[in-house]
Amino acid sequence: MTAPRLKVVEITRRERPYKLRMPFRFGVMTATHGRQAVIAVRIRLDDGLEETGYAAEALGAKWFDKSPTLSDEDNHHQLRKAIELAGEAYLSADPSTAFGLFADSYRSHLHVCAAIDLNPLVANYGPALIDRAVFDALCRMHGASFYQAMRSNLPGIASHPIVPELESVDIGALLRSLSPASTIDVRHTVGLLDPITRADQAERVGDGLPETLEEVVAAYGNRYFKIKVGGDDAADLERLERIAAVLDRSAEPYFVTLDGNEQYESADIALGLLRRVGESERLRRLRASMLYLEQPIKRAVALSRPVEALAALTPVIIDESDGELSSFPRARGLGYRGVSSKACKGFYKSFINLVRCRVWNAEGPDRHFLSAEDLTCEPGVALQQDLALVNMLGLTHVERNAHHFIDGFDGRPEAEAMAWRQAHPDLYALQGGRVRLAITDGRLGIGSLDMAGFGSAAVPDLEATEAMPVARWPLRNPA
Repeated sequence: MTAPRLKVVEITRRERPYKLRMPFRFGVMTATHGRQAVIAVRIRLDDGLEETGYAAEALGAKWFDKSPTLSDEDNHHQLRKAIELAGEAYLSADPSTAFGLFADSYRSHLHVCAAIDLNPLVANYGPALIDRAVFDALCRMHGASFYQAMRSNLPGIASHPIVPELESVDIGALLRSLSPASTIDVRHTVGLLDPITRADQAERVGDGLPETLEEVVAAYGNRYFKIKVGGDDAADLERLERIAAVLDRSAEPYFVTLDGNEQYESADIALGLLRRVGESERLRRLRASMLYLEQPIKRAVALSRPVEALAALTPVIIDESDGELSSFPRARGLGYRGVSSKACKGFYKSFINLVRCRVWNAEGPDRHFLSAEDLTCEPGVALQQDLALVNMLGLTHVERNAHHFIDGFDGRPEAEAMAWRQAHPDLYALQGGRVRLAITDGRLGIGSLDMAGFGSAAVPDLEATEAMPVARWPLRNPA
């Protein structure tokens, strides 16, 4: 396929609330509820043909900007502002390819956002949503799945001043070499407040879904786990030993990643935790099963100091520090080996980082890699676009948490939930009268994502959402 030129002609901004069935603590944040942004973007080709595409993403509080002076609502307004500013840029842009729209506006959008103190993670949230909706529309228009469209480079990914390293790469050949799978392993998130066994619970949720880690393993059969650590070595070690006591019951291999969520002031402090983990007899198997450590160091200093000593014990990746396209190369120079892929950071960024890993790995013995991480990807378009993305990247396991902390399509119309189940019967199942994610033997069936559109045959019910309020700006800090 030839990458067509397109014009963004309309952007509809909506959102909806959701509630968690149990509290989820990560880093400085304990979430009990939240809001999801849902957008629709209409595009027009040079020949006048029009189509609408969709995207959705949690308005994540205390992740994009963790400033204690900002409330959750302030964080929501920051992300709404990023969508508004990106929308203005895309609506005013001249016709271009889908990738060209992103690349041509990248620097100016970051500059506009920086002028009003929106950090790069917040700033890129806006284009990340719009780019996915634009590409969804383009795929639907051509009757192509995300996989087909990417393998034929329908977005027109090419060398550009924002990523000059692509100039020496045969992008077309690389994209054609990608081969998506029909299943993917689910890496279960263990939050800092999550009960490990029934003895940890004073009260039960009682909704029929697993609540403790041991119940999750029994119900879903997970083999991959992402464990949050909080920066308190004694508390972390005690909790890790209780987690290991559950995971070690399995005769089959299991794999874990640790997520520091910026809880450490330096690599040396995080190194102390890993050394103590290695010294614990009760953690011998868990330590041998560890794949990598995610973003242990606060982003303010994470890309200013080497992490070679820490990386000598286990690969270290960046997540919150991955604010700009230049972040991963900077991190590599300090000893980091990987970077997270998150749809909320932009799907073009993920493919650019995949190219970098291929080039770097061909140059030397060190292995650089992408990991598939989550930002509460709820069922429907958010979940499916992220799954399609990480699957196309060739990643074989993905962190998923929304199915554990949110009960299926809770709060959305039953007809919408049933439409998703009908369109994607390998991904969803009817359980206890509700449409829920279907995890079998620790895996998701995702073969049905290979259909026209960006991973989704069904579309969000916009009538069941609320109009996204105009961002309150400038922010008023809480009293």
